[in-house]
Amino acid sequence: MNDLLPDLEHGQSSVLMRLLNRSGARGVLSADAPDLGLAEIRPYPFLALVGQYEMRIALLLAVINPAIGGVLLIGPRGTGKTTAVRSLIDILPDTEVSDCDEGALPEDLQHESARLLYPDCYERFHNGETISHFERVKLVELPLNARLEDVVGGINERVAATQQRIKLERGILARADQNLLYIDEVNLLNDEIVDAILDAAAQGSYTVRRGAMVGTYRSRFSLIGSMNPEEGRLRPQILDRFGLRVSVRGLTAGEDRLEVYNRVRLYRQHPGAFARQWERTTADVREDVLAARALLKEVKLADDAVSVGLALVERLAIDSHRAEYTLFEAARAHAAADGRDLATVADVRFVAPMALRQRRSEFMINFFEQQAEEDTQIRDYIDVLTGNGTQPQRRKGRRRDQS
Repeated sequence: MNDLLPDLEHGQSSVLMRLLNRSGARGVLSADAPDLGLAEIRPYPFLALVGQYEMRIALLLAVINPAIGGVLLIGPRGTGKTTAVRSLIDILPDTEVSDCDEGALPEDLQHESARLLYPDCYERFHNGETISHFERVKLVELPLNARLEDVVGGINERVAATQQRIKLERGILARADQNLLYIDEVNLLNDEIVDAILDAAAQGSYTVRRGAMVGTYRSRFSLIGSMNPEEGRLRPQILDRFGLRVSVRGLTAGEDRLEVYNRVRLYRQHPGAFARQWERTTADVREDVLAARALLKEVKLADDAVSVGLALVERLAIDSHRAEYTLFEAARAHAAADGRDLATVADVRFVAPMALRQRRSEFMINFFEQQAEEDTQIRDYIDVLTGNGTQPQRRKGRRRDQS
């Protein structure tokens, strides 16, 4: 069952498991929810989710360390995947955001070339004006029906019509810079949009060309996706971009499912009041996440953790180098969440299933084995032709007619 994650060692539970378990729901469920008479739109509290520990821990690790490369949630409908992702809003940290139309940050304006690339912002910055501020990391959702123009950006039609000038408008990928990009039903995206996301994720930026207008935008985002495998498979190219992969199943214990029902019922009746009951615990968790992000810069990997991780990847016959990168970055994030500056074998063991599952390709294994067999046969034929070997056995298959 995916709710059961391994303990670190000798019965010591993961710090993230303790963090998720410490927020009891009894007080929330028994408290009276006053009718405020207002229509409040509040996300479902992250800590009010029942069970699904692996899913929630994977999301927390990705928030603590964006270098992990995001999370893919795979499971049937109605298991809380989308709810869990949207509930991250209240625990997300702060990031620096530009106040300029061009989206430039102070680091972008240190070179003389920035005068041409960001003219308005460059002048303001060198006049001593503030061009950025800090705000909460956002969850940017990519709608399933989004057009390519919406995703990468294009000409602002309103400006063109009212001001008689052409201006490039940033797309969803640019707005997701330094934020979380969430794609629900990611396996149903059009191929051209998938290609745009892959290019932006690989480079950390992308370029839009519309006639004589050219714009290059940053797109350094953490990718979070969810999908129902019944509706189709995910292209291997984009699957490889997700750092952690989580299989999300419905809860099996009757008491857990009843708890889900009770909480959802109260949330739907009074979402604002229900969310406020969790505010104190949510704020504590956000402080823990911020502390872990700060400590992460100092976290190192123990030598035996590196050895075990590399040997594990080799044993699993995984070709992608993103495997060990994700594995080690997730282990560092897990250690940081526990307040430690050294990631051990126990951290590697804890995150390994999430980081390494679905990375082994039987197709590629068979491909390379067949290629090695063919290479051996080529060398054997060379030995025969040069008198240094015996006639190799021919491979089965159709021969080309020789004239």
